[in-house]
Amino acid sequence: MSENVYLITRMENRICSFLMQDGRATEIHRDSDETDKIMLGDIYIGKVKNIAKQLDAAFVEIAPGHVCYLAMKDLRTPIYTKKGSSKKLQAGDELLVQISRESIKSKYPSVTTNVTLHGKYVLLTSGNLCISVSSKIDKMERERLSGWMKEIDSEIQPSDGERSFGWLLRTNAKDASQERIRSDALRLAMQYKALISQAGYRTCFSCLMRTPPQYLVRLQNLYSNDAKRIITDDQTLFDEIYAYLSQYQKEDTGKLELYHDRLLPMQKLYSLEKQLALAFSEKVWLKSGGYLVIQPTEALTSIDVNTGKYDGGKNQEASFLKINREAAIEIAHQLRLRNLSGIIIVDFINMKQKESVRELLTLLDGELKKDPVPTKLIDMTKLSLVEITRMKREKPLS
Repeated sequence: MSENVYLITRMENRICSFLMQDGRATEIHRDSDETDKIMLGDIYIGKVKNIAKQLDAAFVEIAPGHVCYLAMKDLRTPIYTKKGSSKKLQAGDELLVQISRESIKSKYPSVTTNVTLHGKYVLLTSGNLCISVSSKIDKMERERLSGWMKEIDSEIQPSDGERSFGWLLRTNAKDASQERIRSDALRLAMQYKALISQAGYRTCFSCLMRTPPQYLVRLQNLYSNDAKRIITDDQTLFDEIYAYLSQYQKEDTGKLELYHDRLLPMQKLYSLEKQLALAFSEKVWLKSGGYLVIQPTEALTSIDVNTGKYDGGKNQEASFLKINREAAIEIAHQLRLRNLSGIIIVDFINMKQKESVRELLTLLDGELKKDPVPTKLIDMTKLSLVEITRMKREKPLS
């Protein structure tokens, strides 16, 4: 199956999403269908439990027994529902916070006072009052979109009043009409104003906004050319997805399909069990016969490139460059597929010629820039190890 499709199905008691491109999974996500747990993006009225000066942070309780970490650098434009006598943040203060990072092993979830609301084309943010545009859009397009957004913003926030929020135009905006961007922005502005209005009347530990399940929210992140069809083989999921798209992304409802061929189930048609198994495998074979070994640890992810079965003949430098080039393309693919983040260290096969190293790093940098999650090639160390960083947005697939 060479088409680009987005598949949502139930596997192993989880809801699994597969972005399939040219017959191969580019992204895989596995979600619990629990609807009552604390989720990324949820907004609460929290109470400051204590201040940790040595960490330059505070610990905020968002529900009885649920403590979160608030870095002081994230204490921008706080919205208090109850404030003590001190101008500085202190124990007992109650304020609006949003979950910005899920808990990881022994680490608490993180919260921020910078409220961010997500649309398909626009983000609304209370912590930055500027209008900015995704850096993945070229300069001329950014200027055009910025001009559009200034017009829309002037309709929503009169110039003679105090601005309450700013905007970030997402990469998706480059393919959208001004009217679609306006509709997205108006919905977010109304949602934000309702949220702030509610906050003054709600008690501590109230959840003011619960984020829809991640398998629905991710539909906002699909670029127009990522997937032409959204397919599920589950009637309940189909109804949920249709309701979500109808409310937030009406233009995408026509992409949604319900798969119902009993003779050839969707999971068999797209070999989803195999795709999932490959995404968990430590060893990844390359077409040349070389292979990668991917090993996530607590501190970082290490990736080792090996020649394996490849026999490149007498020209060793050219052989190593060929494997390394193939590995670079595959590494960029695997980072996105497995949702690996943080520090990634790659041990490519050593090459002697600087031109070969330069060619490899240029290729790798270009492949990493295709990732919708900010991913950066840092450098090659004196030990010939390549350093990469990738922003953490969700937990890794594993």
